Amino acid sequence: MSMLNVFQIAASALTAQSMRLNAVASNLANVNSAHSSTGEGYKAKQVVFETVPVSTAGGFGQGVRVREVVEDTAPPRLTYDPTHPLADAKGYVAYPNVDAVEEMVNMISSSRSYQTNAEVMSTAKDLTQRTLALMQS
Repeated sequence: MSMLNVFQIAASALTAQSMRLNAVASNLANVNSAHSSTGEGYKAKQVVFETVPVSTAGGFGQGVRVREVVEDTAPPRLTYDPTHPLADAKGYVAYPNVDAVEEMVNMISSSRSYQTNAEVMSTAKDLTQRTLALMQS
C-alpha cells in the first residue's frame, strides 16, 4: 500500500468523524429545546458510515464515508410541567429524544477517532519525509 493510500484512508475517516462531531454538537445544543407535544420539534440525528474501497498497488484498502444522517424515530421525552408555556392540556412538555450521556460518549469516541487518524497522517508524512531524506543522501 502506498503512502498516498494511507493519506486517502485517513482523510476519509477525518471527514466522516468531523460530520459525526457536528451531529453530536447539534444534538447537545438542542437537548433542552422544548416544543409543544403536538408540534414537530428537534429530533436526534445519527450519522451512518459505510466503507468504500481504495485501490492500492497490492490489493485494496477500506476508507470510510458518511452514507446518511438519519433522525432518531424515538418519541420525544415528556416532562410534567403544567406551568410551562408549551405544556399540553395534561401538563406535559415535549423535549427532544436526545440522551445527553449517550451524546457525550459519542463525542468522546468521535474525537478520539479523529485524533487517531490525524496522528496516522502525521506519522505517514514523517515517514515519507524520512524516506525522501534517505534517498537524497
